[in-house]
Amino acid sequence: MRRTALLASAALLAGLLPWAATARAADEPAPAPVDRFEGEVPFAPQPAEGVFTWGGDPDDPPTLRLADRADAPEGGKVLAGTYDISGYGGFTHDFAATAPAHDWSGRRGIRFWWDGRNNGRKIAFEIKDGGAHGEASELWTTSFTDDFTGWKRIELPFTDFAYRTDHQPVGGIDHVLGLKEMWGYAVTLPPGTKGDFAMDDVELYGRADQALRASVTTDAPVHPVEEGGTARVKVTVATTGEAPLTDPVTVTYATADGTATPGTDYTPVSGTLTFPAGTASGTARTVEVPTRRDRAAEPAETIPLKLTVTGAKSPAETPQIVIDAHGLPYLNAKLPVQKRVADLLSRMSLAEKAGQMTQAERGAVGQGADIAAYGLGSLLSGGGSTPTPNTPEAWARMVDAFQLRTRATRLQIPLIYGVDAVHGHNNLSGATVMPHNIGIGATRDPRLAHRTGAVTAAEVRATGIPWDFAPCLCVSRDERWGRSYESFGEDPALVESMETVIQGLQGRANGKDLARDDKVLATAKHFVADGGTAYGSSTTGTYTIDQGVTTVTREQLEDVHLAPYREAVDRGVGTVMPSYSSLDIAGDGKGAVKMHARGDMINGVLKGRMGFDGFVISDWNAIDQLPGDYASHVRTSVNAGVDMMMVPYTYKEFSTALADEAKAGRISRKRIDDAVSRILTEKFRLGLFEHPYADTSGAAAIGSRAHREVARRAAAESQVLLKNAGGLLPLKKTEKVYVAGSDADDIGNQTGGWTLTWQGASGNTVPGTTILQGLRGAGGNVTYSKDASAPTGGYDVGVVVVGETPYAEGVGDVGNGHDLTLSAADRAAVDKVCAAMKCAVLIVSGRPQLVGDRLDRIDALVASWLPGTEGEGVADVLYGKRPFTGQLPVTWPRSEAQLPINVGDPSYDPQFPYGWGLTTLTPVPKGGTATLRDLAARAAAAERRGDHRTGRALVTRARLLVQQKAGGHLTQAVAAPFADADHLLLTGRYGKAVDKLTQAYRAA
Repeated sequence: MRRTALLASAALLAGLLPWAATARAADEPAPAPVDRFEGEVPFAPQPAEGVFTWGGDPDDPPTLRLADRADAPEGGKVLAGTYDISGYGGFTHDFAATAPAHDWSGRRGIRFWWDGRNNGRKIAFEIKDGGAHGEASELWTTSFTDDFTGWKRIELPFTDFAYRTDHQPVGGIDHVLGLKEMWGYAVTLPPGTKGDFAMDDVELYGRADQALRASVTTDAPVHPVEEGGTARVKVTVATTGEAPLTDPVTVTYATADGTATPGTDYTPVSGTLTFPAGTASGTARTVEVPTRRDRAAEPAETIPLKLTVTGAKSPAETPQIVIDAHGLPYLNAKLPVQKRVADLLSRMSLAEKAGQMTQAERGAVGQGADIAAYGLGSLLSGGGSTPTPNTPEAWARMVDAFQLRTRATRLQIPLIYGVDAVHGHNNLSGATVMPHNIGIGATRDPRLAHRTGAVTAAEVRATGIPWDFAPCLCVSRDERWGRSYESFGEDPALVESMETVIQGLQGRANGKDLARDDKVLATAKHFVADGGTAYGSSTTGTYTIDQGVTTVTREQLEDVHLAPYREAVDRGVGTVMPSYSSLDIAGDGKGAVKMHARGDMINGVLKGRMGFDGFVISDWNAIDQLPGDYASHVRTSVNAGVDMMMVPYTYKEFSTALADEAKAGRISRKRIDDAVSRILTEKFRLGLFEHPYADTSGAAAIGSRAHREVARRAAAESQVLLKNAGGLLPLKKTEKVYVAGSDADDIGNQTGGWTLTWQGASGNTVPGTTILQGLRGAGGNVTYSKDASAPTGGYDVGVVVVGETPYAEGVGDVGNGHDLTLSAADRAAVDKVCAAMKCAVLIVSGRPQLVGDRLDRIDALVASWLPGTEGEGVADVLYGKRPFTGQLPVTWPRSEAQLPINVGDPSYDPQFPYGWGLTTLTPVPKGGTATLRDLAARAAAAERRGDHRTGRALVTRARLLVQQKAGGHLTQAVAAPFADADHLLLTGRYGKAVDKLTQAYRAA
């Protein structure tokens, strides 16, 4: 029998359900339904009205369904779901952005039925107020505890909700829960354990509480002041809808007990502020608290200002006045950094040291009170964790608001805020987005790599962020890896040559430039051998290769995977991030061990043998993958040499466990002091103690023409011309060009993963120029048909732009919903256009795609990689404004069965070898073996003189000669020595490189 058939009367309901609600008061209005969960609201995201899920990673969003329940409190269905959340996750009901917002101002609160599991977990419930739509509104939050069994009606009065600063508009709209423009609600489910839930009948209830019509706020939760100065706390009253006060509001204030001594450190104050009826919304009064000067050097001291509000809602927090630390040696910028670190370390408690070793995600700390409570040393934004609006100004305000919280700590140690700016400031809308590293590797241009790093650093630092989790120095050995585009290439010599990017980010290797407003701390990642994991070795979810096991001999480890880190340490890189992957070194007897536990590699090789003096930061929740209990995770990783732990949502548990392990003697105080010293050293070098807040003087250059010109050049130089039958490219502006393909006019596909969000997205995601727009802007006679459905007659040449859609990390692993073949739509577009006219095919992808079965029908083939936001750079080489000069940074396979395939392999027969790249607008040398003998002799001489510029130029001439002869007849006998030659070139052995090219020439 359906539940609705049982609901014959209120009396019957009360008899059946002893927990049923009592009748409402006679003067209260009838409840107004928001969600009945009978199917009236679909599962759909904005702009339509609907319910949708979200989470910190692909596993975090819960599963939802409308379930038939005989015991449903209302109707016959309930919203039910399951969840297994490691970071954060939940669901939202947003009202339609295309319709007016809802008015809840006449109601007391919101309520719903919850099917309790009695697990003691807190569940956050948020409502969305003001703004343009549900995802650009102020977020107001409260919570309830699941400490009951069975259905219970949860009532949440609007007076219980507090304003959130994260995930919604930074700085807010008006900090007033106006309730007149409401956009829906969201439920955040508890992380850490698997669970299920059921919910029913969300509705508004009661009549508005008069206290909601006015609220009192202060201008900041923390008010730092120099000793002897006067702190000024602005107290503001605001009303719903900005109407004048209908009743008076009084605010009684008094300084309360903190760590400062009344009468000695400050003059106590007390009094009452009165806002009479008729006061305009937004009216402010100021409370002044004078501090006193003495001659003693001392840490910071706090003075809470207690506020008692009558007639309005009180501020969410008691404001704190802080007398800044002063006179202590670590605050003296004239002292050497080493002495400042030693002095500060000597003053720190164990808890304060544990806090410095802890990094939390911005979304986990809410308004930031825990920054001071736990003495956190660092925050980060994960991929897609951005302020709203996503503007440079909002980023700077957000970071400054978090930094302000550190002023309330005893020693006022500033935060170091980090982001994954892996190809430009890619989390920021409007930033200059560079080609991904695989494209930068294709340029073979170290000076350009330096310039891309410099642009990235300038744009990141101008938003208040001093730390970049880049560059990735992985040596990608298997293109089935979803992170392969984060690598500069498969050859460690190529990766080393591109490490000029570190100087672009940080400046001089001695760290003297780090305090500049256009430099950031760089991170070499992921130590070590993350690019060598074996296919099928991953045990992370559905990943096939990412976070798997790298099995190598010690010689292979040294020559292939460790070599880039020696270079990074020599270049003064400030931080290093270990890999999620495991390392199995043949003969060491350890087996496969997670890198976060390999003290022999972190302490022994990196810090010991290589002399790395920066600090080691863990990857996101990486210690959770170690065996044993949580205390063991902490103990093992810290003792292995990890100095700061990225524990986005478990920062409380980590700092507590770290302190406990130290107290028990399982982590030595010496080890903790070493970690904290390393962290503090970089903070001092960055100038954060003198200038903790954002210097936005460079913000006007973000996304500027000058910065985009660098990205445009990088996009142009990254293009690799693999085939060019009949000299089809460059195009002529007089030619009628037919453009097709899924990636021709899709800037989301063009920029790839790690663009605004972790995984990236197709479509019009970021400002920039698509390849199609670049072709049109170049002045060509262009017609576009994405699927090639438009008539193909009458054109001189076709340009088909195909490739991958965005992905990141293991989500993009081949075998995890991805492969190396073009989509059916892309294959159809290529076939149709290339059958109708001469055609050039551009492949926009993070790795090679298998096109050998169509290669004979393609006249020109270009590896475009992921060129970033400046599609004009691609057009520059297509139309001959710049020559094609790019070279393959990885081997292009004939089939997936060949993988992994890399330069130097004993059996090497690819479609195109490592280092291959045809040129345009460049004369090819004349001659044959005699010319090559001459070039070899001259190259060897240049090598002996140390004349690298001449040596490289001579090898390049030899390479062009070989490519011209080999043409489309690339056999194993040609490919192997050709690829070897490029490796020899990068290692400075110019004479031998030409010898190898001569061998390839003879075989061609």
